[in-house]
Amino acid sequence: MNITALRPRLIGCIDPIGNIFVKIGMKPNQITILSLIFGIACAVCYMKQMFLLGSILLLISAVLDLVDGNVARKTNRKSDFGAVLDWIIDKYVDGLVLLGIGLSGTAIISQFVAVPAYTDIAIVGLAIIGSLMNTFIKPVTYAEIGYTKKEDGKISDPLEGVGFFGRPETILCLIVFGLISQIWIAVILIAVCTNLSALQRIIYLARRYGGYKQE
Repeated sequence: MNITALRPRLIGCIDPIGNIFVKIGMKPNQITILSLIFGIACAVCYMKQMFLLGSILLLISAVLDLVDGNVARKTNRKSDFGAVLDWIIDKYVDGLVLLGIGLSGTAIISQFVAVPAYTDIAIVGLAIIGSLMNTFIKPVTYAEIGYTKKEDGKISDPLEGVGFFGRPETILCLIVFGLISQIWIAVILIAVCTNLSALQRIIYLARRYGGYKQE
């Protein structure tokens, strides 16, 4: 179970915000780009060690990431390109935000243990890799196994509830620990948990689809 599996229950909470964007006439893809802009602003703030402001901007970016789909459904403007753009922007935001922390000079492990200076950067790198790979597994599964059916604009797949630490957990982690200026805790958790979650998904796929196909 993960937060993504609870997505249908959370959608109703952002309905009022979606209605506002519908009234002002913003298109879903425009909202997606707006989410990227706030994500970039968050990355810049994190790079300058402005973790409180950065986390607020990241929260706005995350809300907008939910609102674009809500507006698409309300205005009947769902498109294949919009779905693809949403995936791409999400990963740009994740990567840039974590990169911003890496460039901030914030001590992660080196504040506790005498380790080489590049160790902190390496942990940020693991967090970025884990964040990207944990998500990358899904489109590969769609392409290789053949999941194409969509429900509310999202492909229904076997990995929706598999993996205990996905993008929502990553964003929530960054926001919470950023607000209390303990961003290093978030980075360590993300570095460990996203990679373990990716491994969990790989094991699930191996058990379910690991049998040989007869030609």
